[in-house]
Amino acid sequence: MDLRCDATAGEVELPGRPEAAAAARRLTRVHFHNRWGLSSELTDNAVLLISELVNNVLQHSGAVTFTVRVRRRRGWVRIEVRDPSRSLPCLLPVGALEPTGRGLCLVNHLADRWGVDLLPRGKSTWFELRAGS
Repeated sequence: MDLRCDATAGEVELPGRPEAAAAARRLTRVHFHNRWGLSSELTDNAVLLISELVNNVLQHSGAVTFTVRVRRRRGWVRIEVRDPSRSLPCLLPVGALEPTGRGLCLVNHLADRWGVDLLPRGKSTWFELRAGS
């Protein structure tokens, strides 16, 4: 699978390999900053959060492939990561010295809304950020 995906497409299928995280970040940055002209702070937050969601897929789902969707509607942007696992992610308390487990804590802290939707074949983990109109 080619990881030089068309970053202007609003949805891409990526392989369940570590290098897919860079492609997801690129897709997010192209849409937020280049295409939609959103602030650097909002763009950086979205890039950080997509990294966390993709890392969760890579570490916990066993997915051969997964899908990243980037959408904008009036006043909001939404990023979804869809994978074939129906195992739900858990927001757990994380100690300051623990080396892992902060992904969903970051999503919970930085996103205006986030959640998980069960799909007929898997789940969609998503977050939304306010983006002005």
